[in-house]
Amino acid sequence: MLELLSRLAVALAIGLLIGLERGWHKRDEQESSHAAGLRTFALCGLLGGVSGVVTLATGPIVLGAIFLGYTAAFIAFHWLEAKLNNDVGMTSVIAGLLTFVLGAYAVMGNLQVAIACSVAMALVLALRDPLHKWVASLRWEEIRAVLILLAMTFLLLPLLPNRTVDPWNSINPSQIWMLAIMIAAISFGGYVAVRLFGDRLGVAMAGITGGLASSTATTLTLARLAKTSTSSERMLAGGILLAGVVMVIRVGIVASLLNRDLAPLLWMPLIALAVVQAAAAGLFLLRKQEDVRPDLAVSNPLELGTAIKLALLIAVVTVVTDLVHEYAGHAGVLIIAAISGVMDVDAITISMSKLGGNQLPLEMAARAIALAVAVNTLAKAVMATSVGGRKIGLFVGSASLIAVAAGVAVALFV
Repeated sequence: MLELLSRLAVALAIGLLIGLERGWHKRDEQESSHAAGLRTFALCGLLGGVSGVVTLATGPIVLGAIFLGYTAAFIAFHWLEAKLNNDVGMTSVIAGLLTFVLGAYAVMGNLQVAIACSVAMALVLALRDPLHKWVASLRWEEIRAVLILLAMTFLLLPLLPNRTVDPWNSINPSQIWMLAIMIAAISFGGYVAVRLFGDRLGVAMAGITGGLASSTATTLTLARLAKTSTSSERMLAGGILLAGVVMVIRVGIVASLLNRDLAPLLWMPLIALAVVQAAAAGLFLLRKQEDVRPDLAVSNPLELGTAIKLALLIAVVTVVTDLVHEYAGHAGVLIIAAISGVMDVDAITISMSKLGGNQLPLEMAARAIALAVAVNTLAKAVMATSVGGRKIGLFVGSASLIAVAAGVAVALFV
């Protein structure tokens, strides 16, 4: 009995929550000019709860009959309100029907789900004006980018085989396409960050968030902006270096989680490298632009072609790496690390962490991971130069060289 009463109380609370939002939204109108307010929505939630109780005692047909009658009455009164106020919105009708359903579900189903749905509904109703402004500010290329990402993820990805298809047992089409999706998403994420946070903070956010997934893709995205943005090379270089900082920290965490014995050998050099990169990124991002305000001409939010090309390039590197490993054995570990580090550090980090202390000495595994990080850091400077031009390449390259030198020095000292 106590549980039933508590569930009915939740059904009433759901109605009160929605009624509070609807009543506040129409607080400037006369009470007689709208069909449903705080009390009405509260009763709607309670009606749903009581209907759920009756349904549990009788059968589902009762709930369906009550809901049909409730829907007809609610729509009829809302039609009168719309006719009186010349307002044809359907929001209050949907909110009223959902309040009833959630009230019934609070009694018959999962209480936490009912509460979560009611909070989500209240949030959507309360954010009417910001959501309308956001929709009005959308551009066609932004909508197109989202549609392409959805098609890539939910239409094409399930069709690709999730197994290797080449004679060397290296290329997995599903994994390669997932990488293309990730790169495209990072490109779009950088675009959104610049739109939301402005030029300087947007570049910093794009660098940090992009580095969590792929610092290489982030480098290509930001370096490409340097070609069309005037006096923004220093700021974009700061974003690229921030992505590198996140990549280094991510490598240290992954390696330490997979093999705790690697942590003492890796963390000090990685921290030295990351500190230098972070300091350089801070100088580049915080320095004032005296002559020209940075203007990031972000025109294409989704570089699909670049994402596919980069994914194919990584597939080629994967095949070459596996071939070297097959014919060179342990002697080719450092070669594999250097080749892998050109485009990606995650694969070599995971494999070396598993082999270290087993098939490979810990020092060799740590050296391979550190080499991959160093090569990847310097490779991003080359990418920035080839894609964004000599100026941004100079900024990224000089900071990367100093950072790698600091990491090597600490490694030798340790």
